Amino acid sequence: MQNRVTVTVGGLKYTLLAAEGEDYVHRVAGYVNDKLKETVGQGGISQMDSAILTAINIADDRFKEQEASENLRRQIKELLEENSKLKSELSEAKREIFKLQQKR
Repeated sequence: MQNRVTVTVGGLKYTLLAAEGEDYVHRVAGYVNDKLKETVGQGGISQMDSAILTAINIADDRFKEQEASENLRRQIKELLEENSKLKSELSEAKREIFKLQQKR
């Protein structure tokens, strides 16, 4: 189901169709609006240039977050592999202890 949500970005109202809830759409629009204000705050550029720079800044944020996410996935994978190796070593050590106890 599509939700019709009206948001304001850069002082202009937009009616959006979204599968997500109204709160989410407002949060996204608020984020874009805040980023646009940062760009406009740099002064002396047209609204179109501000919009393009804002889009580039948001894309930059996305790529950096994606890279950070990939780094975390890689670290988790490495930790899981290390955990598996340590479990294997622990099992082997327990078997050795059991064998040594049986020899007494």
